[in-house]
Amino acid sequence: MIQHFINPIKLLISPNKKFYLLIQSHLKITPNHIKFYEIAFLHRSASIVFSDGTLVNNERLEFLGDAILDAVIADYLFKKFPRKKEGFLTQMRSKIVKRSHLDILARNLGIDYLIVSNTSHNANAKYMYGDAFEALIGAIYMDKGFDKTRKYIVNYILKNFVNLNELIEKETDFKSRIIEWGQKNKVILIFESVEEYTQFERAPSFVSHIKISSQIIGEGVGKSKKESEQNASEQAFNNVTAEGFVVNSESVTSK
Repeated sequence: MIQHFINPIKLLISPNKKFYLLIQSHLKITPNHIKFYEIAFLHRSASIVFSDGTLVNNERLEFLGDAILDAVIADYLFKKFPRKKEGFLTQMRSKIVKRSHLDILARNLGIDYLIVSNTSHNANAKYMYGDAFEALIGAIYMDKGFDKTRKYIVNYILKNFVNLNELIEKETDFKSRIIEWGQKNKVILIFESVEEYTQFERAPSFVSHIKISSQIIGEGVGKSKKESEQNASEQAFNNVTAEGFVVNSESVTSK
């Protein structure tokens, strides 16, 4: 019991006091070992390099947090929806851990103010916020163990920042929708996807475009070709079904 109070007191009088208080106020976490959280928000572009060439950044914690988040969400949905089939559970988990959704969660938590990086928070670091969110989950696990991490995800993240009813109704297969639209309107859709590397990404991202003739009607990025095409399809579907768009033999144009 005494140790429970000693660790926070030591941290409050350390050079990390400001960061410690930010973790408490933004994330509602009282750290035992602040270093895990410092690393969780250290983007690859701001890596600490040791004399032996070892890099320290949030990638390892991101890997760990990704696996833990998947397991906790799967367990939660399994118990929350006892009568639903595997397909529904898989789709719901995908909606919650989708990169764009994790980016939104990260911003809602205030993680964007905690990230340390040497690159702008834009297209050069497309997944910075979502990656840091996963790294945070890894940091909590390392600091407090699985049970407390699960409770934090379920009782704080899901309860306050995830609207399950809204996600249930949210469309996800926009590629099928835009293809159906093209067939219905006798329009030929062109899908183009390319791999894109940036200086600070350890793996390529994908950029997809959907065209009618030479006009781009949808653009999306993702960590996989499938994800980028779905994101491009969502934008394209929203564009072609918006009021003011007209279909002709070659393109979709706005009045």
